[in-house]
Amino acid sequence: MTPHRTELLCFGTRPGQGNAALVLRGDRSSVDERQVLARSSGVGACVFLDTDDGVTLDFYYPHARSPLCLHATLAAARVLLETAPGPLSVRTALGGQRLVLQRQDDDVYVELVPLPTAPLPLPDDLPAHLVPGIALVAPPAVASVGSPKLLLQVADPARLQALQPDLATIQAWGKAHGINGVYAWCERPDGALEGRNFNHPPGGKEDSATGVAAGALTVLLGKSLRIFQGASLGQPCLIRTVWHGDRLLVGGAAEYVQEAASRLSAQRR
Repeated sequence: MTPHRTELLCFGTRPGQGNAALVLRGDRSSVDERQVLARSSGVGACVFLDTDDGVTLDFYYPHARSPLCLHATLAAARVLLETAPGPLSVRTALGGQRLVLQRQDDDVYVELVPLPTAPLPLPDDLPAHLVPGIALVAPPAVASVGSPKLLLQVADPARLQALQPDLATIQAWGKAHGINGVYAWCERPDGALEGRNFNHPPGGKEDSATGVAAGALTVLLGKSLRIFQGASLGQPCLIRTVWHGDRLLVGGAAEYVQEAASRLSAQRR
């Protein structure tokens, strides 16, 4: 059976913008074969929908398989909820984490619960070791909704965008401690937040929207958030979270690439 492939843009602030993800249905390939496909896909993340026993989501970045990728989950949600009214319960291939997918007006959301993280020493010199020259305005913290992130707060967007992470060191430290990268963030003058995710290999593309980091930040701060990301990369994104205390929603826009192209074409006429 030939896999059915659908590309979507997720978390975009307007049509034709967002973090690209590829949804694959009917694929029977091995883990290694899926990794090869993800590496050659040209998108930031691939999610394979396995439906032998319920719905399982199997996530791959170009460089690694992942326990959870929320922008790819948003893409999967948009596809799955076309034929099911939702909410729809699914699980992840790595770890069996339960996720609930739902639509709210034109957006899609993923419901998760905060997950505990193992105690981890965070020495004072660690942030500057991972991101040389960084100046924090709050202590570093680790939080997780399925993919643990080291969260580093800086003073403002200008300082955030000026950061130059040591990606090789971040990857080595993360692998040694079970942390999936660094998320640097700041408050904006309008009250929203802005972030950057450092979990890509040297020479790779920086992520334009990182839903798992938005979820982790929501857990850390204990409130609903609006988080902007990706504008400096040419893909402005907005992640919305809704905090319910014992659970949270992470969501935003998710549109088919073909649908986005049609809208943009119509606007130019």
